[in-house]
Amino acid sequence: MHGVTASSDLAKMNARLVRCTDCPRLVAWREEVARTKRRKYIDERYWGKPVPGFGDPEAPLVILGLAPGAHGGNRTGRAFTGDRSGDFLYAALHRAGLANQSTSTHRNDGLVLRGVYITLAARCVPPDNRPTPDEVLQCGSWLDRELAILRPRAILALGAVAWDAYVAHAQRHGVEIPRPRPRFAHGATTDLGSVTLLGCYHVSQQNTQTGRLTEAMFDHELRQAIAAATRLPP
Repeated sequence: MHGVTASSDLAKMNARLVRCTDCPRLVAWREEVARTKRRKYIDERYWGKPVPGFGDPEAPLVILGLAPGAHGGNRTGRAFTGDRSGDFLYAALHRAGLANQSTSTHRNDGLVLRGVYITLAARCVPPDNRPTPDEVLQCGSWLDRELAILRPRAILALGAVAWDAYVAHAQRHGVEIPRPRPRFAHGATTDLGSVTLLGCYHVSQQNTQTGRLTEAMFDHELRQAIAAATRLPP
């Protein structure tokens, strides 16, 4: 029953989300990218709006990324879709049995996720892939609403911005934050209330093509996150 309610609540939230214009700098940039396009996608119509989360509404695990790719999510309208980051991520989810296919090219390509939901700390593509702290904070209200609907047991944060965004979310909701404050590192883990937060290098092309993040490294962190999400509560 939770899945039906969650799916409906997420759909209502996302209908509002895609109309958001709260961050003028990001609105201007997402629309500029959608207007100028990349040459190989010149005949496509870009999404050019905030990008909603995607996945299983009953998922115990949420993967939290940074922001849409300029010619990935900002083009296709789905997080980690249509770019190298998505190629890496969805192939890994398929290996883990969490996705029905290993590729993701557009919103209607048949991809289905099971047991995992993917969302973003910032919903609009930022210049140089760097949202400001104020922009991430502004977007935090959407993350708060989304996680209240999903009620996950584990969060796999891809990079420091996503990690800090979740810690801030937990703090806003009255969770006692350990001292010293948990800091991002690849392989880091901390319990924040009833949720386990795990850190992993972002699946950006910069990390995966340089070997900073390998398939084996990501698969390991994903297994840890799945185990944390499916562990029975005490």
